[in-house]
Amino acid sequence: MKNRIFNFNAGPATLPLEVLMEAQAELLNYQQTGMSILETSHRSKPYEAINAEAEANMKELLGLGENYRVLFLQGGASTQFAMIPMNFLTAGQTADYVVTGTWAEKALKEAKLVGNTHVAATTAEGNHNRIPKMDEIQLSDNPAYVHITSNNTIFGTQWKEFPNVGKVPLIADMSSDILNRPFNAENFAMIYAGAQKNLGPAGVTVVIMRKELLENTPKTIPTMMRYDIHAKNDSLYNTPPVFSVYMLNLVLRWLKAQGGLSAIGKHNEEKAALIYDTMDQSGGFYRGHAQLDSRSLMNVNFRLPTEELEKTFAKEAEQAGFIGLKGHRSVGGLRASMYNAMTIEGCLALKEFMIEFKNKKG
Repeated sequence: MKNRIFNFNAGPATLPLEVLMEAQAELLNYQQTGMSILETSHRSKPYEAINAEAEANMKELLGLGENYRVLFLQGGASTQFAMIPMNFLTAGQTADYVVTGTWAEKALKEAKLVGNTHVAATTAEGNHNRIPKMDEIQLSDNPAYVHITSNNTIFGTQWKEFPNVGKVPLIADMSSDILNRPFNAENFAMIYAGAQKNLGPAGVTVVIMRKELLENTPKTIPTMMRYDIHAKNDSLYNTPPVFSVYMLNLVLRWLKAQGGLSAIGKHNEEKAALIYDTMDQSGGFYRGHAQLDSRSLMNVNFRLPTEELEKTFAKEAEQAGFIGLKGHRSVGGLRASMYNAMTIEGCLALKEFMIEFKNKKG
């Protein structure tokens, strides 16, 4: 569509055009039910089919078997920050956190309200411009779990190799890079993600967890905070975000049609290379925040020689049809978020704009 802009927002983010068109085509009359999916009861067979297919599609893409459940919850990843320690941090144990950015800090803050915590590693000293080395991670004596944030939207860093923590449950907030490349999901006891970056619209949070984690969840916490209750009810204990789950399932279908994680991983590497190469060949005009070995495929954060130039860049970029390039206040500068649905064409266009801007202002 000629009138669509290139959306580089960090989230809610761009969605596949094919998915939007499919949703548009059946918005008024979903599968000949005579009503919109927006009006459909979560207790109806049409929605139950969507819910079940979405779980199956997620497990298929991640290569997970019957020992995992997929839950569709509400409250965003921020609610998971509290639910995780409430369900899994028992007396006498410690929750270990690897702190690599703002969202990891927020997760740790919530866990401190529940029980004992330990910072297993942190990159705060360099304003979170890197991922810690494996030998920097020092676990506590009796960890209930180890929590990481796989991709740091604000700082533009991403784990290239996930830590091996042995038999300790490994939990990851993958909100900003879930399903962006192949990885061994079975190494994780739990993965969670807000949908609004790589999975669909805002409103639903995906939780993927080993069934064994559900066996000993406490009965003394509020019902809505118990994972076992949501699993027992197939994410239908209360009214779910029906439309968000429907859209998420369309995105999962789209991702399978692209060739799954292997194909999308190559696609994302190609997109990121276009922007990083432009930065690296700019003679210092564009300077990345993340160290080379920690660069994210999803979020490219960069600075210009002056803040005034950065403001001009963002303004002229928006006039040229690029939106969402202003960086987060924690880092400043610019940020291009290139989630799965961002096209090669969009990244090529941004590359050309960056080169032209440097030639004019450099």
